[in-house]
Order: sequence, then C-alpha cells, then structure tokens
Amino acid sequence: MKTTLSLFCCSLSLLFCFYLPRGSLSAGVDRCKLPPRGWNSYDSFCWTISEDDFLKSAKVVAKYLKSHGYEYVVLDYLWYRRLVPGAYTDSLGFDVIDQWGRMVPAPDRWPSAKSGSGFAEVAKEVHSLGLKFGIHVMRGLSRQAFDANTPILDINTGRAYEESGREWRAQDIGIKERSCAWMPHGFMSVNTSLPAGRAFLSSLYHQYAEWGVDFIKHDCVFGDDFNLEEITYVSGLLKKFDRPILYSLSPGTSVTPTMAKELKGLANMYRVTGDDWDSWGDVASHFDVARDFAKAEMVPGEGLLGSSWPDLDMLPLGWLTDAGANQGPHRQCNLTLDEQRTQMTLWSMARSPLMFGGDVRQIDETTYKLITNPTLLEINDYSSNNMEFPYVTGKILGPARNHLMRRSKISMLKRVNNHHTRVVGVTSCKDPNANGWSVESLGQYHEQICWRKEDEQLNREPLCLYKRKPLLASSEHVLYGQDNRRLFTSDNGVKSCLDASPRHKLTSSEWKKKQPSFSTCRGDANQVYIYHHFSSSPRIDPNDVRTSGVRSWIATGRQGEIYVAFFNLNVEKTLISAKLSDMAKVLPGRNLEVWSGQRYEAVADSLEMVVDKHGCALFTLNCS
Repeated sequence: MKTTLSLFCCSLSLLFCFYLPRGSLSAGVDRCKLPPRGWNSYDSFCWTISEDDFLKSAKVVAKYLKSHGYEYVVLDYLWYRRLVPGAYTDSLGFDVIDQWGRMVPAPDRWPSAKSGSGFAEVAKEVHSLGLKFGIHVMRGLSRQAFDANTPILDINTGRAYEESGREWRAQDIGIKERSCAWMPHGFMSVNTSLPAGRAFLSSLYHQYAEWGVDFIKHDCVFGDDFNLEEITYVSGLLKKFDRPILYSLSPGTSVTPTMAKELKGLANMYRVTGDDWDSWGDVASHFDVARDFAKAEMVPGEGLLGSSWPDLDMLPLGWLTDAGANQGPHRQCNLTLDEQRTQMTLWSMARSPLMFGGDVRQIDETTYKLITNPTLLEINDYSSNNMEFPYVTGKILGPARNHLMRRSKISMLKRVNNHHTRVVGVTSCKDPNANGWSVESLGQYHEQICWRKEDEQLNREPLCLYKRKPLLASSEHVLYGQDNRRLFTSDNGVKSCLDASPRHKLTSSEWKKKQPSFSTCRGDANQVYIYHHFSSSPRIDPNDVRTSGVRSWIATGRQGEIYVAFFNLNVEKTLISAKLSDMAKVLPGRNLEVWSGQRYEAVADSLEMVVDKHGCALFTLNCS
C-alpha cells in the first residue's frame, strides 16, 4: 500500500495544513455525539462578567465560531455574587439568594433578572443566536443559605417542604463538615439520603431548566471533592427533562480512570486535571493524564444520554485575566505560539472538549486561526483509536549544539613533529589549526567536543574532550551572566580539567610546566573558559537519539487517514523520529510505506522532524 504524506507543523515557517472547507465540520452533524465545544467566561473574566459583556461575547461566538462547532456559551462561577468592595472568591455574605435558599443572578450585574425571571431573558437571547446557554453551579447548598436556615421548596406543591409533620430547612440537610475544599465559606454538601435533601436539589435543577439552561458545569463534586451520591441524583434529574442538558463535572484534581469509571452513564464531560492556566508547566502536565485515559479506553465513554469525555480544561489563549482576580481581561496569554499550538494539538488528539477561555471580543487572527484550524477540529470530532504513541525518539539540537565550530577563543588542537601526537594548546582564532572542532550534546549538562583535521583519515577516532557547566562558582574571576563551562578529559573514570580562564593567562614558564594544561578538576574559576562563535552548519548523527522530553500521539481519521503528532517538551530544538514499522504495531492491518511528497522529504522507513522548543508537528498520512 502506498501512502502519501502531507504535513501540519506547529512552526509558523512550516505550517502546511490538510484543509477541509470551512463550515464542513459541523454542517448536519449531531454534536451530542461529539466532544462538546464552546466558550467559557472564566479565563477572561474570572467571576466579574456582566450581562452586557456576556451577550456581546455570545454574539461574537455566533458570528465567528459557531460554524466551527463552538455552540455553547458558558457563564462560569459566582454569577450570583454582588460585585462590591469586599467580595471575592471565598467571601461570605455577598451572594443573592431567593426565599428558598437558591442562588439567583446578582441584579447589579444581570439587570434582566430584576423581574425575578433569573436567566430566562439571557437564555432566550443566546438561543436566538443559534447557540446554547450554560452556567456553572456549585455542590449542594450555600453557606449563606445554611446560616439563614432558609426553607426548602417542594416543587410539587409550590410551598415549603414538609415531612413527618414539620417543615424542613437548610440546616436539616446541609453537611457543614463536607464543605467545598477550594471554597470552604461558599458551599457544602446536602444529605441526599434524606427526602428533604433530594427535594432541595430538585428545586435547584428544575429552576435551571425553567430558565432555559442547556449546559450545567457542576463544581466541587469530582476529584478531591468526589460526591457520587449528588452526581447520581442530579444526573437522574437531568435525564427526566424534556430536552437534553449537557452535564459537566469539575474539578479534576487527583482524578484517575478508576474513579471516572464510576461515572458510567452519569455525565457528558468530566475534568481530569486541576485548573489549566497559561503556563508551560500546566500544558506539559496534561500529557500523562491524557495518555492514561486513552489507555483506559475512555475516549469516549458511556455518558448521560450519549457519550462522556475526559476534559483537559479550557484553552487559556488570547486576552485573559488571572485566577481569582476581581477584574476582567487585561493581559495577553503567557504561552509562546509554539506552546499554544502544542496545547491545541494535544487537546485535539486526545479528543478533549474544546472550551475557549479567551476574550472573544478581542480575539486576534493568530488565536482565531489556531482554535478553528480545520485539521485539528476534524481530529477532535471524528478521529478514533486515539492514543499516545510510545515508539518515538528525540535528539536535542539546542542552540550552539551539534554545530560545526569554526573558531575558538581559548582552545585548539595543535600538531607537533610526530603527527600522531595531539596536544591541546592556546592560539589565535586565526590559526588554521583552530578549525575542525565539532560539538555534540550528551545530555542536559554535558557536551562532547571533538577535533578532526579535514585531511585526516575518517577511520581514525577523533580526539574528544567534554564540556560542562561548573558546579561551583568559587572565584571572583567568574563573570556574571556569561556562559561559563569547564573543559575536561576522562581517563579510566578520572577527570582532568583544562587550566584556562577568561581572565587568567598562563605565562610562558607556566605553559612549559603545565603542558598540555590539564590537572585535577577543582571547581574554581581558573578552570573556566568561555566559548562562542559557531557556524550554522548542522552536524546531526541520526544514530544518537534520546527518548526523554519528547511525546507522540497517533489516531485514525474517518476516511482512513492516519494522524501522527510529535511534541517536544525539551527547552531546545529536538529532532523527533518515529519508524513506520512501529506505527504498524498500534495500527493492526496497516503496512505503511512512505514516498516523498512535494514539500516534505520523507524517509523510506520513518518520519522525522526538527521541532522547536515546546513545539509540535502533526503529520497526516493519506492512504490510497
């Protein structure tokens, strides 16, 4: 079988995409069977968003993102909190509740709710745009309602819930010792074994349905706050409504596939990590958990009236706020463009729900093109057999590494009368013997420096030294901010360092005594040298590969195409390679063979690509 190869590489100069016509991803598609996609207000507004800002954002989503499958606009937490001095994430006493202890929109931020209709007007406006309206809710009962000991609404009678001849109230059902771990002054669990506890939850979710809510993000019930009893009861309520309401669970701290399997048939998406913000550490932390859920065959799983999806959290791209801030969007995303592409590619390959978190009103062209990239959305929607591909290798090619050294300020290789004898000396950079050096990475802290004369026999082993950063800076001669290294040899495991320093020069008598200038490594600055001046000619040894710091994913497309993603988690450029024969191990029945395409020089038995720091490359193999 012949295979043609097209390439999407997450580097601006190498961005060759397999494109589908715009709008073809969602036309005529039942998105209930696909990973949910939309916009969430949290990353850009925290909890401070107003009705005006929300509806303006919804209009932008409808105009520019709906055709790409972004159909939900989700209002995140604390929509019931008054935006006044003293109010913050875990403040007490600033929330607006009704006579039954239920949260209602704060009228200073949501003026359409002043009539008592809750979010009905907002939902109506969102639906008129062809979108679906979502809200964030917390576990059980608010501390404010508990302290006020509000009565519980019986939705069957419209009056206070009564049982055993008495009226039941908030303090009868609230479990104060089971407060939310990250908002202890905010919310607590209710006792779902009591009919009154179940009556309170019923009154909550019937109200949300009456408002026209299409998406519930239920927080403080999963992960470290796992409350299967409340999840099960709420899921049963949602299942009985006359229209589908998507059920999302949060947070994802300490979630494992074993825990998530207890949700079978109960929810549609569930967080599997803590909050993801715009730091590389947050992005990189998702590789292991995404791998584990794919390996557990939970992408997708059985969900509430459909499928369920492990949720890697929102995409904090574009114009953002800060976690817990009392202000809206005020800064750009801290991730580099390569890191943003890595995040979007991993989320797509893992088939995570895609919830954009940036301020859509200020979305830039680069961010827009990334979150609407047709290839990535095609993978996210329709790919199968998604998994981490373990048979991948990487070779670090960092700056000033694996490059031919043309000049050296300090050291060179000098011939003596017997040309088979080599000694290290110090000479001018203009000396022709200063040519012939090459540098090769041996790990994070070590490099190998070898010298071979151009006319020297290739079968003769070159003379090699080693270079590393000093462990100590014990001398005033160490220059702050400069790239100091030690040059050393190793004979039978005993290391000797070159006596050279950027400031200290050997006298002629010292040179004669110390030649070839190596002595026991002491760790002081008189054994430090500074190197620079490298050419840009690469010297890559394909047999020298490292497996740490690189990851890969593989998936099958709906037309039989194969997607392979390379991810470079290293802080330096890395050559990433994978053999086609190894791909066949995870793709039964595929005998892959690649021939060279127009714009990519393919190797007969492998794929390889130099990937920038924290970047990625995505290959599409179209099988014919």
